[in-house]
Parts: sequence; structure tokens; C-alpha cells
Amino acid sequence: MTFATDIDALLPQTQCTRCGFPACRPYAEAIARGEADINQCPPGGQPLIDALARLLKRASGPLNPDNGMEAAPRVAVIDEERCIGCAKCLPACPVDAIVGARRHMHTVIAAECSGCDLCLPPCPVDCIEMVAVGSSSSTPLLLAEVQRRANGYRRRYKAHLARREREDAERASQLAARKRAASGWSSHETRGSR
Repeated sequence: MTFATDIDALLPQTQCTRCGFPACRPYAEAIARGEADINQCPPGGQPLIDALARLLKRASGPLNPDNGMEAAPRVAVIDEERCIGCAKCLPACPVDAIVGARRHMHTVIAAECSGCDLCLPPCPVDCIEMVAVGSSSSTPLLLAEVQRRANGYRRRYKAHLARREREDAERASQLAARKRAASGWSSHETRGSR
């Protein structure tokens, strides 16, 4: 059996969810268990499907159109004039390529953007658009280039998950402290009123 890690190593790590899974790793795990087809990743396209077929010793096939179309890489661009600083795009970006703070204009670090499109739906003013990257704006990337970029996206996604985990733990700790303080206050009031 091929391990999910071997499959995940081939995936583009855009974390775009177009495959129907919440990230690239769960898709790799589903392929390894035989629960997902190898043709569900538009960012990897046909070169990825062929590489997965070779790895798994399966027949290759075309990209499933239900998951999207193969296309040249794109990056998000924020129209800074229209950005209201709502910060809804920040948590949506799986590689933390969007920078900014609440009530301030945001921008995308183009070199870090995986082109996942996940920042588009939460934007209430539609100030984000996806634009083609590079000189061949209509040509999908070769698998070697997809995998070169994947290393950076994987690193940034892991950092994103670690940051979110730290933030969740900090929020839980703050909430627990508030609850303890509130229960101490109410028991103090109760004891004082007797």
C-alpha cells in the first residue's frame, strides 16, 4: 500500500478544497484508502493525475470536470481602494499570504499566494480578484514547477495551522480565566450578602 505521505508529496499544496476535501493531506489520505479518485485536483491537473497513476500503478484519466478546470496559476489581488479592512479574508487564506489588520487596508503577498480562491467568498465588498501569473497566463504549470511551489505552500500551511492552534488555545485560556473570575465574583457577592 502506498502511504498518504507519498501521495501528499505529489499534491500542489494549494489547500484549495476543490478536490472535495478540506486540504491536500486529507485528499491524499482518501486516495491512499481507495476512497477518492486521483483525478480531483485542478491545480495539479493532468501532470499530477499521470504522476499519481504511475505511483499507484493505476490507469490515468482526465481531470474530473466536477472539481474544476485545469488552468494557469493565479494569485489574489486586493483592490486597495475598495478594501474596507473587515479582515474576513485573513483567516480564509490557508497560507497566510494576506496581510493587514482590522479596519486597515489589506494586501496579498503575491509570491506566497497559492491561488486557492478561498479568500473570495468571505469578502463582503468583492474587492479581491484572481489574476493570472507569469508570462504564459494560459498555460498550466509543469509538474516539477507545481512541486517546487508546493514545498513553500506546505511550509506556510503548517505554520498557518500552528498559528491557528496557538490562537485557539489562547482564546480558550482567556475564556477560562474570565469564567473563573466571573464565578469568583459571583461567589464573593453571594458570601457577602449573607
